[in-house]
Amino acid sequence: MEFYVIAILSYFLGSIPFGYILTKLILKKDIRKIGSGNIGATNALRTGNKLIGYLTLFFDITKAIVPVIYVKFYFPQEIYLSALCVFLGHLFPVWLKFKGGKGVASYVGILFAIKLIYGLIFGVVWLVIYFLTKFSSISSLLASLSIPIYIFLFKEQNLYFFIIMLILIIFTHRENIKRLINKEETKTKIY
Repeated sequence: MEFYVIAILSYFLGSIPFGYILTKLILKKDIRKIGSGNIGATNALRTGNKLIGYLTLFFDITKAIVPVIYVKFYFPQEIYLSALCVFLGHLFPVWLKFKGGKGVASYVGILFAIKLIYGLIFGVVWLVIYFLTKFSSISSLLASLSIPIYIFLFKEQNLYFFIIMLILIIFTHRENIKRLINKEETKTKIY
């Protein structure tokens, strides 16, 4: 029974579309009609309101940390189930006809909740690549790749889970990858 409760609650917490909600509340606009049409933090920055972008980032990270930390302490054997369901909730929210964000902020929350060092590695790699390229997409892809590499090199557990997460991140960034190859990707201003 706890398996299903954890899966469902994690999915629903992950599916809260903060970028959509904040843009509606503050700007009275639909974020799906702005920029890339994505509901995540990067596109929220494209609304022209940095507060919306940073709040979206904060809440998308937090909505992943809260359930995964709770499960980590009370049902540790189900931590990866909770993490995956939170992530899938963000990617495929029932409230928005299963069209959600790309999952990067939620993945950051998952990483910090599972092990602090994972979140720190992701954050450092993301920032370094971003300041070198100014592309949020390539920063997210390479930072996501850094986690399974770290786990493999240091022989930590659950490598397959992080490979699955990397594959999902690549899937959600498939259009960005095409634009990067064609040199059509838009640079992101984060400050």
